[in-house]
Amino acid sequence: MAIYYGGDYNPEQWPEDVWREDVELMRRAGVNLATVGVFSWARIQPDEGVFDFGWLDRVLDLLHDGGVAVDLATATASTPPWATTRYPGILTTTREGAIRWPGSRQHYAPTSPDYRRLASALVSALVERYRDHPAVVMWHINNELGCHTTYDYSDGAAVAFRDWLTRRYTDIETLNNAWGTTFWSQRYTDFEQILPPRLTPAAVNPTQQLDFRRFSSDMLLELLRMEKKIIRDAGATQPITTNFMGAFGNADYWSWAGELDLISDDSYPDPRDPLSFRTAAFGRDLMRSLKPGVPWILMEQAPGQVNWRPNNAAKAPGQMAALSMQAVGRGADGVLFFQWRQAARGSEKFHSAMLPHAGPDTRTYKEVSALGLELSKLDPPPPGRDAKVALVLDWNCHWALDQPNHPARFDYIAQVRGWHSAFHELNVQVDIAPAEGPFDGYDLVVAPCLYLIRDAAPLVEYVTAGGALFTTAYTDVVDENDGFLPGGFTRRLGAALGLTVLDFAGVQGSEATYGNGHTGEILREELRLDGATVVESFADGPPALTHHTFGAGRTWHLATMAAPASRPALAAHLTSTLGIEPVLPDLPANVEACVRGTMLTLINHNPSAVRIGSEQLGPYEYRVRTA
Repeated sequence: MAIYYGGDYNPEQWPEDVWREDVELMRRAGVNLATVGVFSWARIQPDEGVFDFGWLDRVLDLLHDGGVAVDLATATASTPPWATTRYPGILTTTREGAIRWPGSRQHYAPTSPDYRRLASALVSALVERYRDHPAVVMWHINNELGCHTTYDYSDGAAVAFRDWLTRRYTDIETLNNAWGTTFWSQRYTDFEQILPPRLTPAAVNPTQQLDFRRFSSDMLLELLRMEKKIIRDAGATQPITTNFMGAFGNADYWSWAGELDLISDDSYPDPRDPLSFRTAAFGRDLMRSLKPGVPWILMEQAPGQVNWRPNNAAKAPGQMAALSMQAVGRGADGVLFFQWRQAARGSEKFHSAMLPHAGPDTRTYKEVSALGLELSKLDPPPPGRDAKVALVLDWNCHWALDQPNHPARFDYIAQVRGWHSAFHELNVQVDIAPAEGPFDGYDLVVAPCLYLIRDAAPLVEYVTAGGALFTTAYTDVVDENDGFLPGGFTRRLGAALGLTVLDFAGVQGSEATYGNGHTGEILREELRLDGATVVESFADGPPALTHHTFGAGRTWHLATMAAPASRPALAAHLTSTLGIEPVLPDLPANVEACVRGTMLTLINHNPSAVRIGSEQLGPYEYRVRTA
């Protein structure tokens, strides 16, 4: 089986006489993998200590007999009503002090001992029963961990936060120094005085906020590790995954990736946005980069429209297949959907599915079946190191910047994604990298707005050894605790950049125009050059883009943040200077080329046909070529 194909399957929502029809229609559509049990806790366990596996036995047997493998979920994503009624401490609290009540999903606190105990019992029972079932080829931990309840400000979370801080800082004086608590009379004399950053009269201590976000990501990671340990201790050997959500801002996926045998992702680009395929490509490249050399799985996407935007456009004919092949071209060995059969009740009944309410005589089911046939013919090679450009993404930096009281507010992840789009527009393939590397083998490292740096040595060593580094405004500003270092800014990268940043100012309109009509936005820096040369200047004279030779390498620094329209020109300048070639040159606009080892995927993301040499690609049409 070269590529997994299928989607979430929720048979508990349907009478049993529908199940056989489901399996038959799955076979006709080329489905070979179904994710089962994601939201089945209440059906599997009607009460504490009571389990009903009969229906699930029959479902797994039926799927196996029909040739459909199972990605079995641990069902811990939503606690049943009996659990939250009996143990109300499972529920989360907002920073304003309001309880988030049951009636939706994910109504559990990651730190709740009762939730952890009940979830552990559920996972243990599931693995004990199904670890040797021939249908089960994969274990699916929870679902979209942190999607709705990353941040809990309850008293229970406060206890866990203090424990986490004690492990991190050991003593209260170390914490006071890291947090700068002499400011605003915030000095603590005991860890018991510390609370989560709840609603306050003015801005919360920024390092307290930063640490709370680190803590919250770690608590979700603890849940992942808890379930993984139960699965492995029970003797189950199938691969383990959990579905990520692209560059989800609340969880540090770099620290999570090593816990998983394979990465999986959920992706819902807006069909109405003609450039949403670039956003999707960023997510695909991130998933490939989280575990280099290992294929990943597109766990969820919509066959047509979603139901949660204010206005929900359907995917155009061919668009679903184009985005699916984008995933395969960028490293995926699985293309799945939410969900198989469209729900008849509940909050997602208008969300599209592989099998719509109107049945198999629909465009959606026919397109799904055609894609299943196409994927069955593919045997893609493992993803390799095909990119020469690395783009730095750091969640700690995002958490530090996602706070008030900066010279200007901006979205760090959007900045990183914007630079990816600039290179994507040039059809230059990009890997995503953590701030600590490794960077070996890359011709260029791009590190936009790397405000918080924990360890600059990997970047400095990379340049010293002959690498090329490009940075933008608001880089190397604070240490890992969001505090300034003695001497001001650019204390770690300044020598490599050949400059010192003296100050920042927010800008609007044309206040940061530079070079030949390029536009900067958000921030502008005042620089002192310490060896760097000026490549381009701001319209009023000061240096905007600088270049410096350092060791055997070279660096560029942009003293503002390039506006979206100005990023491709700068990306082109960097790649041209360094001799970095596109996957394919001179492609029409919105035509994407990506390489995966010996496989080249060419996709037309336009709603109209384009010509590439002597070849024509229709709307949303793709070609796969192998060497």
